[in-house]
Amino acid sequence: MVDLMSKLCGTSKSSLSGVAPLEVVLFDIDGTLCDSDQIHYYAFREMLPEIGFNGGVPITEEYYIENFAGKHNDDVARILFPDDLERGLKFTEDKEAMFRRLAVDKLKPVNGLYKVKKWIEDRGLKRTKSMTSLELILMFQHPIWAPMLRPSLNIYF
Repeated sequence: MVDLMSKLCGTSKSSLSGVAPLEVVLFDIDGTLCDSDQIHYYAFREMLPEIGFNGGVPITEEYYIENFAGKHNDDVARILFPDDLERGLKFTEDKEAMFRRLAVDKLKPVNGLYKVKKWIEDRGLKRTKSMTSLELILMFQHPIWAPMLRPSLNIYF
């Protein structure tokens, strides 16, 4: 299998460079630049027993993946408190605050990110990201992400 870098660089037989010039690279933050799932899981595992969820027993990672991973906070609030959405939303707000505190130290770039970043910069390509407002706030507080992503805001936002 030909890797993405070979296709982009024009070093493979099926190079994309002959089809259309590459001008902009768009990143989706979570899962592409970093994997925050373990931090979300940790926050849920710590906070759910405090509200008596699951009889006060911490949830398993499998339970987290099946019920909470990738879901919007509104959906999580309804799962946790089907009869009290306001309480559920307050919980998810508190959980997100814990996530942001943990992420500053624990969020790490995916393997190969700096190589891709250098490749983009060497070619003078524009870069931007697709993210939620929460991710935007978090990234601008993070010592690794802020210097890398801030310049791209001048391009599109």
